[in-house]
Amino acid sequence: MSAFLGVPTGAAYHIVLALTSVFTPLLGGLAAVAGIAVLTIAVRLLVAPLTFRALRGQAAQARLAPQLQRLRQRYGRQPERLRREMAALYAREGTTVFAGVWPVLVQWPVFSVLYLLFRSARVAGGANLLLSRQLFGVPLGSYWLSGTGVLGAHGVVFLALFALLAAACWLAARLARRLAPVAAAPAEGSARIARLLTAVLPYVTVAAAAFAPLAAGIYLVTSTAWSGAERWLFARRAGLREATGG
Repeated sequence: MSAFLGVPTGAAYHIVLALTSVFTPLLGGLAAVAGIAVLTIAVRLLVAPLTFRALRGQAAQARLAPQLQRLRQRYGRQPERLRREMAALYAREGTTVFAGVWPVLVQWPVFSVLYLLFRSARVAGGANLLLSRQLFGVPLGSYWLSGTGVLGAHGVVFLALFALLAAACWLAARLARRLAPVAAAPAEGSARIARLLTAVLPYVTVAAAAFAPLAAGIYLVTSTAWSGAERWLFARRAGLREATGG
């Protein structure tokens, strides 16, 4: 284990192990799963101010769509001038063309830590006790294709996880489109890239889960579902402000 990731991995190990001990009397074999979910939610709460700032930026892009269209019509044959004018407009609104991407990217550092945690036999100077924990008989450190077969009990647990994750990704992407509908005119350069990333990145998590330990997949489901809840809450609050003229 690298020294760079050793410290956060050890911290995550002690936190999840402590939460597992707390939840065991109540949840039994699902205690470690609950511990991972609680850790995920705690991290997302810590970065919630950054996430909501990014969501405000994404909503601002939707409001700017008519102005951006006018800039493209006016400076379409002057690419450098167009980029400067668009950058100035984004700066005035306190947003960037990639604002909507950050809520998706924010989950990956913790995913990396949990990935490393559940593929390490030893962590924090001792044996990794979390590797003995299971979800419906499937070890949290196991992989999708490392079991008895895609349609066996092992495979069914993973397929159910993938289905939940895909549903959460679809919902998060749908809410993202509602927050920042695509302008009628084709986007320029970086704006096209940002929209592509916003549309595609949520589904990359499904592919990542297929090659990650079960524990990391549980984290992805929880984090992606949380992202959808944040977007729904933001859209609801924004709708209330518009309805009251706030």
